[in-house]
Amino acid sequence: MGRVFVLEDDTDIREIVVMMLESEHYNVASFATVHDFVNRDVSEVPDLIILDVMLPDGSGLDICDQITEKCGSAKPPIIIMSAHANLSDVTHACSAESFIQKPFDINFFLDRVRTHITKSAK
Repeated sequence: MGRVFVLEDDTDIREIVVMMLESEHYNVASFATVHDFVNRDVSEVPDLIILDVMLPDGSGLDICDQITEKCGSAKPPIIIMSAHANLSDVTHACSAESFIQKPFDINFFLDRVRTHITKSAK
């Protein structure tokens, strides 16, 4: 199945997201900080990236912009998650493919993931 990177600082949310994705047979790498994400093995290319907005050492929106600058149209799809931002904030701040408001419905979340990984594979 697909490879997913998750950048989420809340341990409980990160563990739930990883558990949900792994139960759907995705290969998941998770990161708690921008520092950890930026210093990952960059030779690994994900099929999807899930970013939280508010992180202790930065912003998922900034990471989204950095990925877009570096990869251009070849970037993997990005889903932004936030309890504080809204769709309008996110669409004006970065070029993510989807936005998921926290708390989220599990089925909706998994549907968004499936949709973007399927598109990414084509």
